[in-house]
Amino acid sequence: MSTPKARDAGEDGAGGVDDAVRALLLLMPRMVGRAKKIPVPEALQSLSLAPRHLSLLSYLLFDGPMTVNELAARLQVAPTTVSLLVGDLSRKGILERREDEVDRRRRIIGIAADQQRAITAWLAPGASAWRKALAPLTPNQRQMFIDTLLAYEAAVSGEEQS
Repeated sequence: MSTPKARDAGEDGAGGVDDAVRALLLLMPRMVGRAKKIPVPEALQSLSLAPRHLSLLSYLLFDGPMTVNELAARLQVAPTTVSLLVGDLSRKGILERREDEVDRRRRIIGIAADQQRAITAWLAPGASAWRKALAPLTPNQRQMFIDTLLAYEAAVSGEEQS
């Protein structure tokens, strides 16, 4: 609801911050609800995958096999955290580790061949929808969208960004 203070700041009316907030308050629950309705493939249902697994699997699906340190950098977590996730998913048969042919001390993490089809069927539609939504935007607009979502996440979690 617009307050006199918001009106003075130019935040009411068509295109104002309050209107955008109202639109997002309706949109966000629908988006989350639709994402939750994406069925987990039957082959993966018994594996108790959590959201933290989905980000890791998404990177491996779309960027291919990589090292623990590369995954940690992309996921913005410590390598030990990724090692734990990889260990968990390896025990479940979702990931496989192989030696790096260049440096045999390093391990390359990838999606197990027999799980590739199920994971692709599960995660690819979401990536396709994001591509369709983001394609018409300029690179600066895409970055602004991502920055806005990051700012929202920080505000909701109480970790305001500067």
